[in-house]
Amino acid sequence: MKKIGLIAGGGKFPIIFAKAAREKGVSIVAVAFKEETSLELEKAVDKIYWISIAELKKLIGIFKSEGVKKAVMAGRVTKTRLFKDTPKPDPALESLLKNVSDKSDISLLRSAARVLRFFGITLIDSTIFLKDILPAKGILTKRVPTKEEWDDIKFGFSLAKATSRLEIGQTVVVKNKVILAIEAIEGTDKAILRGGELGNGSVVIVKTARPNQDRRFDIPTIGPDTIRSLKEAGGSVLAIEARSTIFIDKDECVSLADSNNLSLVVV
Repeated sequence: MKKIGLIAGGGKFPIIFAKAAREKGVSIVAVAFKEETSLELEKAVDKIYWISIAELKKLIGIFKSEGVKKAVMAGRVTKTRLFKDTPKPDPALESLLKNVSDKSDISLLRSAARVLRFFGITLIDSTIFLKDILPAKGILTKRVPTKEEWDDIKFGFSLAKATSRLEIGQTVVVKNKVILAIEAIEGTDKAILRGGELGNGSVVIVKTARPNQDRRFDIPTIGPDTIRSLKEAGGSVLAIEARSTIFIDKDECVSLADSNNLSLVVV
């Protein structure tokens, strides 16, 4: 591959992807979303176009004019924007939204992938150049979970797999095998804070991939902000699924967790 299109959401993942791809000699043409994508991305790509999140037709046109045949989705998109009047969806996006069976993440993303494919643009695995940021099993921090916390991790893992299968969310917050919060449209960090408040601290957070996770989009991701939310929530443990979770700034996360006596576990 000599050129890849990058559909870039928020966070650091699009930047990390772009840098890794360019190190492999791949040219990156990015389509970034106003008020969502980091301005830092401009320094990491060969070309960048800024559009509204509602301009699907424009996105397709950019990739077609640039000769992009393969593309990657990377970074978060604030789903609550779907419930705002502005910006108004263009005809292409409006048609997509009307023709999906439901508006779960996976339904919307797979529908978008089909539309792109119709125009000759194939979405590919967003971790293609980044297998090293999908951590293996192990305890990453000095603090080791207690027996009770291990029990909560096992309980939460099964629960998170079930909720992600149902397209509810990939993150759960538990304490003493009581479900405190399940991630919904608000996202991981706010779900952690909600669960921490309800559990009065010392909660366990578990984040997993969907069963048969489609690596073209919406791969579970954690980073320093996740650890800060864990600390703010009074949490004690964050457990993620091995080889299935993108770990942004791993060293910083481990250092932050160690300095706050938190446990990070890959299961």
